Amino acid sequence: MNNEKNGPIIRIVNALMKVESHEIKATVLSFAFLFMLMLSYNILKPVRDAMASDWSDPEVATLWTINFFFSAIAVSVYGLAISRFRFKYLVPGVYAFFAVSFLAFYIGTASVEDAVLIRKSFYVWVSVFSLFHISVFWSLMSDVFTKTQAPRLFAFIASGASIGTLAGTSIPLFLAAKLGTPNLMLIAAAVLVAIIPALSYLQRLKVTELGNENQQVNLNERQAIGGNPFSGFTLFLRDPYLLGIAVFILLYTSVGSFVYFELKNLLASYTSAERESIWAGINGTINVIAIVTAWFATGRITTSLGLAKTLALVPVLVAVGLLIVAVNPIIAAIIAAQIILKGGNYSITRPGREVLYTVVDRETRFKAKPVIDIVVYRGGDTLSGWAFAGLTTGLGLGLGAVAAVGAIIALVWGVIGVYLGRRFIGTDPPAKTAASQSAR
Repeated sequence: MNNEKNGPIIRIVNALMKVESHEIKATVLSFAFLFMLMLSYNILKPVRDAMASDWSDPEVATLWTINFFFSAIAVSVYGLAISRFRFKYLVPGVYAFFAVSFLAFYIGTASVEDAVLIRKSFYVWVSVFSLFHISVFWSLMSDVFTKTQAPRLFAFIASGASIGTLAGTSIPLFLAAKLGTPNLMLIAAAVLVAIIPALSYLQRLKVTELGNENQQVNLNERQAIGGNPFSGFTLFLRDPYLLGIAVFILLYTSVGSFVYFELKNLLASYTSAERESIWAGINGTINVIAIVTAWFATGRITTSLGLAKTLALVPVLVAVGLLIVAVNPIIAAIIAAQIILKGGNYSITRPGREVLYTVVDRETRFKAKPVIDIVVYRGGDTLSGWAFAGLTTGLGLGLGAVAAVGAIIALVWGVIGVYLGRRFIGTDPPAKTAASQSAR
C-alpha cells in the first residue's frame, strides 16, 4: 500500500508504530471503537460519582459490596448467554443491552419522584459496566489480531481509552448544567448504539485485510460457543496460565489500593479545593503520559524487550517509587508513584496483559476472561482495601512502612509478569487447554 495515497490519519498511525499496511484500517477502527466505549463510560462516571455524595459512608460501602456480588452474577449470566446464543449476536448484543439499560434508567429517573432506589441501582450498574464493556472489547481484540500482531498494535489501540476518557469527562464538565443528568444517560446510550455497526465491518477486515480467518472467533458464525454457563469460573481455576493472569491482576489492584490510600492519607491536611486540583492534575497527567507512551514507545518496548520484561517494567518502576516513599513519605513521591502506576498500566501493562489472551481458545476468551477481569478485579479491590486498613489501623504501621510492603507486592507483581511473558512465548495459538475441555 502506498503511504502517499493514504489519508492523514492512516499516515500518522503508520508513522507512530510498527504497523503493516494491511493492518492499518483494522487498527484505526479498533482504536475508534475503544474511544467510543470510554467516551460513553466517562459521560456516566461523573453522574455515578456525584450520586455518592448524597449517601453516608456505610451506604456507599454497602453498594461496593453489592457491586462485587452483582458482578459475579452478571458474569455468570454472560456465561449463560455465550453458551446459548449465536455468537454472531453476542458482542453486539452486550452493547445493545447496556444501551437499553441506560435508556431504562433515564425513563426511571425522569418518571419517579423519589428515585433513591433507582439512583443506587444506577450506581452499582455503572460500576459493573465500567469493567464489563472493556473486558468484552479486549476479548474481541484477542480474536481479531494474532499473537504476533498484538504486541505491536495493542498499545496504540489502548490509547483510545485515554483519549476517550479525556473527551468523555469534558462533556459532563461543560454540559451537565445545561443538559441535566438524565440526558447524559441518553447520550451515553446513543454512543453505545453507534458502535454496533462497526463490529461487522471489523469482522470483514479481519478476514479480508488482516487475513486472520483462522483465528478462533468469527462474528458471522451462527453457532453459540456452547459449554457450561459457569465454566468461566472453573476454566481459570484449573489452568496455571489463567491463574497467573488472575494473580497478576490481584497484585495490580493491591498495589493500586496501597498507592491510593497512601495518597489519600497524605492529602488529609489539604483543603477540599486543593485535593480536587491535585487529583485533577494527577488524572490529566496520567492520561497524557499514557497517550504519548502508547503512541511513541510501547510497541517498540514490547518488540525490543519481549513480553516478559514488558510486563515486569511498570511493577519494577512502581516498586522503586514506593521504596522512595518508604524512605521519605512526601506527597511528591507518592504522586509520582500513582502517575507511573496508572499511566504505565494504561499504556504498557494493560495492552501487554491483553496480548496474553491471544494464545487461548474461544471459550476461555469469552468466559474465563470476564471472570478474571471483573470478579477477580473487584475482589482484589475489596481485599486490598481491608489489608491496608489492617496494616494502618490494626497494626499501627506508618506510611513509610506500608509503602515498603507495597514495594514488595510490586516486585512480586513483576515476577508474575515475567512468568506470564515466558509462558506466552512458549505457547502456540490456539491453546485448547485440558481445563477448557473438562469445563464443558
